[in-house]
Amino acid sequence: MQTEIILAGFGGQGVLFAGQLLAYAAMDEGRHVTWIPSYGPEMRGGTAHCTVIISDDEIGSPLVRRPGAVVALNLPSRDKYAPLVAPGGVLVVNASLAPHAAPRDDIRLLELPANDMAEALGSARLANVILLGALLAAEPVLPLEAVERALEAHLPERHKDLLVLNRQALRQGAARAAGEALAGVAA
Repeated sequence: MQTEIILAGFGGQGVLFAGQLLAYAAMDEGRHVTWIPSYGPEMRGGTAHCTVIISDDEIGSPLVRRPGAVVALNLPSRDKYAPLVAPGGVLVVNASLAPHAAPRDDIRLLELPANDMAEALGSARLANVILLGALLAAEPVLPLEAVERALEAHLPERHKDLLVLNRQALRQGAARAAGEALAGVAA
């Protein structure tokens, strides 16, 4: 099985970190992985996205045209990548910055107020991990425990003080997604 994912948002929202964390977790679980980051020269405040492919077999190409999942942290990313989600796929949206996605009846839509949830946890920087948890609840390509282990193993030393909060954010995103009814067609 192969799962193709695009994570997108503004630079500084942790899009690349969330994708890299997912890639590390998959590698640590013995899966085949590609992670390709892309960001504008502005970095913080510019656009950023990454593609992650997780597969049981070798990956033939790192290019993703019709991802099975998209995580959009802002309105421009939602508008750009929502039309690309493959039928039967899932679109996870940060409703704090991109409210009311245009419905598609051929995908599952999950909208979480990730910024609001992150603020409630104590750090606005957790929205990316909240949405990653939501993605894994909607598209269980990896168990949450694998991502938690990857956080422990790969979180930069300068951010180790955020380890507990990142775990809480991951779990909270997954729990919220599991409690929400996914709109659209089930895969």
